[in-house]
Amino acid sequence: MAKFESTIRQINYPQQNVYNLLSDLSNIERIKDRLPEDKIKDLTFDENSISISSPMGAVKLNIIEREEPSCIKFETEKSPLPFNLWIQILPVDEASCKIKLTIKAELNPFIKGMVSKPLQEGIEKIADALQMIKYD
Repeated sequence: MAKFESTIRQINYPQQNVYNLLSDLSNIERIKDRLPEDKIKDLTFDENSISISSPMGAVKLNIIEREEPSCIKFETEKSPLPFNLWIQILPVDEASCKIKLTIKAELNPFIKGMVSKPLQEGIEKIADALQMIKYD
């Protein structure tokens, strides 16, 4: 099992605010105008799932578990590379929290060599985007 983790990111909003927004994917509507259109194509979403076209093909993630207010777990429904994604949200104080993203995937050694760098860069870009959201 290959594991990729983002760096821990500080978010200057309360843990509950961050969880509330990220645990309902229909909230993407509020922020989609800030997403880079050249990087995200064919974005569709509802409360429990999100789909995009990536350079490797179509990807659809479903929320499979919510642990309020600290964790949201996703699993691929459709993807060239099946994986799980966790978003951990931990309080720092009443007004801020920190997040970390983790991807776990079953990769053979050949595939791992090809996708490790893009997956690590991708998880950092997702963390960057989550850090820029206004969670109020």
